[in-house]
Amino acid sequence: MCPLGGKVAFGRLRIIITYGHLGPPEDIFMPTAHDLPLVTTIAVGLSLAFICGMVAVKLRMPPLVGYLLAGIIMGPHSPGFIADLAIAEELAEIGIVLLMFGVGLHFSVRDLMEVRRIAIPGAIAQIVVATLLGAGLAHLWGWPLESGLMFGLALSVASTVVLLRSLETNGLLQTMNGRIAIGWLIVEDLVMVLALVMIPALATAGLTADSSVGMAAIGPLFIAIGKVILFMIVMLIAGRKVLPWLLTAVAKTRSRELFTLAVFAMAMGVAFCAAKLFGVSFALGAFFAGMMIRESDLNHEVADRALPFQEAFAVLFFVSVGMLFNPAILIEQPLNVLAVVGIIMIGKSLAALAIVLSFGYPLRTGLLVSAGLAQIGEFSFVLIAIGMTYGLLPDDGCDLILAGALISIALNPLVFQATDLLYRHVRQKPKLAGIFNMRDDDLARLRGDEKQALKETVILVGYGRVGHYLCYNLRGLYDIVVVDANRERVSALRRDGFHALAGDGGNAETLKEAMIEKAVAIAIVVPDSFEARRIVETARALKPSIRILLRVHNDSELEYFARQNVELALSGPHEIGRRIEAYLQDLKNPKTDDPHGA
Repeated sequence: MCPLGGKVAFGRLRIIITYGHLGPPEDIFMPTAHDLPLVTTIAVGLSLAFICGMVAVKLRMPPLVGYLLAGIIMGPHSPGFIADLAIAEELAEIGIVLLMFGVGLHFSVRDLMEVRRIAIPGAIAQIVVATLLGAGLAHLWGWPLESGLMFGLALSVASTVVLLRSLETNGLLQTMNGRIAIGWLIVEDLVMVLALVMIPALATAGLTADSSVGMAAIGPLFIAIGKVILFMIVMLIAGRKVLPWLLTAVAKTRSRELFTLAVFAMAMGVAFCAAKLFGVSFALGAFFAGMMIRESDLNHEVADRALPFQEAFAVLFFVSVGMLFNPAILIEQPLNVLAVVGIIMIGKSLAALAIVLSFGYPLRTGLLVSAGLAQIGEFSFVLIAIGMTYGLLPDDGCDLILAGALISIALNPLVFQATDLLYRHVRQKPKLAGIFNMRDDDLARLRGDEKQALKETVILVGYGRVGHYLCYNLRGLYDIVVVDANRERVSALRRDGFHALAGDGGNAETLKEAMIEKAVAIAIVVPDSFEARRIVETARALKPSIRILLRVHNDSELEYFARQNVELALSGPHEIGRRIEAYLQDLKNPKTDDPHGA
């Protein structure tokens, strides 16, 4: 059984432990007035998640597998500890809110636009194919159409967390292929956000087992959609101004506790108001709250405060999902589980590979994207919760999706290794290589002779107006290596004779490729403070002695980087004001020893 959601009633389950003897389990925590089921659930959940996560990492699997396993251990379908499932569900809801808040806080339209030509049509087409495969499989099992569509949709979306970890492990995070895979996942996430809006609206409007929506249901459906549109307008107009203004006001109090409280009050408060006033999901409200706070100059401080709590509640979310899984499904329906894993790891991946190749991209790109999509994760779990709440998924569907998630996530590192071996095999076979586009991502690397020629090096991260000025004015003094995410800029710089590579300066592999071991300094002139902070942290970790020079955009960023002990942090308005002030002071009191009089 896989109970979950508002339409299913639960009794309070006490924490019990079963000894290895016949007879009923013995109550260790007696039901007294001093029972603390919330504290117990959090304590046991986090402790088990830590232990199982460590085991998973030692076995070279994502820690997410360990978190899900911890939930299985403390769930009602396994002997031993049984946690309070109702409380676990509420903790999971907080985890969903904070997960979506984090997605919104780090959502970058710029990253998506760079790969939009393949990511947008490719992701949508792959979601359609995977959803139809899942619906077709559910039809063979005799499920109703709406259950099949919900089932297929849950199988269609991969885990962003697992993909990013795999790309980082394999040094592919900021190659062009990696950016395509990330852009693909961003589109999937956006489609799932839309699904979080549409599914409750359709369900409450009258989508039932006969798959018909009567004329009487059309009105409520449009009302629900109208509320969502109204909420988005309110957030884009008012939220974009009010939330950053409020954060700035709180920051002026100099109270860390109050600032942290403000961050979570905004995340939870916007999510709650979105649900109560506009009828949209908590998840969508939190997503928009994160997007609006990203507009604030204090966005890096928000991320700094929110990240630890976000990760802790995300772990509890995965634990609560694991509690729903009934391991008996692996024995009772092994062929069904195998079919689900086949759709996730073979059907969906082959569809993605065919789509990428049909757009004229090289084989390596297709293999990377297909390997990254060969798993399902957090959004699938959110869809399970919605499906169970509105009666759109049977209990077996919940168990089958969870089984597919556990198996596919555990095997995903092996899939990346297999695709790399397959690419090498095809490359060594001229007949096979002639069939595919075998181009490689040469813009993400420097040539061997370039690396050897570098001597006194300065790494310049970002190539806007400031980067252009520095690049051409320092050309004769240092060996400049430009790191920029825009591939067109990198190509143009290489044509002009500069050392340049496409990538993310916050990625360790990118800075290693830029020969940070030979660098005397790194100049960071990117416009995004999140990115600048990551670059500083990565550069310090790789070479603690390197001099860090960067531009900032406001006083808050100036104070933050001053605490990081960077060698030079400059703000445009401050520098302009300082130069004008110096000029006027010299005009009032000219220095006789200055030949220029300034």
